[in-house]
Amino acid sequence: MSVLLDNPAAVRRAAMDLLARREHGRVELMRKLRQRGAPADLIEAALERLAEEGLLSEARYLQSFVGYRARAGYGPLRIREELTQRGLARADVEQALRDSGIDWAEQLQDTWQRKFSGKLPADARERAQQGRFLSYRGYPLDLIGRLLRGTLDD
Repeated sequence: MSVLLDNPAAVRRAAMDLLARREHGRVELMRKLRQRGAPADLIEAALERLAEEGLLSEARYLQSFVGYRARAGYGPLRIREELTQRGLARADVEQALRDSGIDWAEQLQDTWQRKFSGKLPADARERAQQGRFLSYRGYPLDLIGRLLRGTLDD
């Protein structure tokens, strides 16, 4: 059964239901409300009010997303790309990555350890395989190269 989002209270309730599950960015929340049939003018008014009340916060969303994806083993390049695709400003994304306090080299080491059991590549094929995996996960190539050479701690 579909809920009719034709008045400000219904749009606000739908937005708050989504925010109760997890943090959302403004663009993402707007898209979800639009998919549920809410008119653009009611969405904009509801989101403005939620932001004024502190219930909708891009900074909180960025912090939550960066932490969640980093814990899942993703690096800063992949996280940056995902957030940019979600309509967030590049400067805000960069600031969130800096403010996260995550040691990306340590994060890379943990991801590599889990996937490859800490075994350095024995030949070029293994090196390429490990490098591709870590690159796909969004870690910088210079860190990957140092890790696979065994010089990450230098």
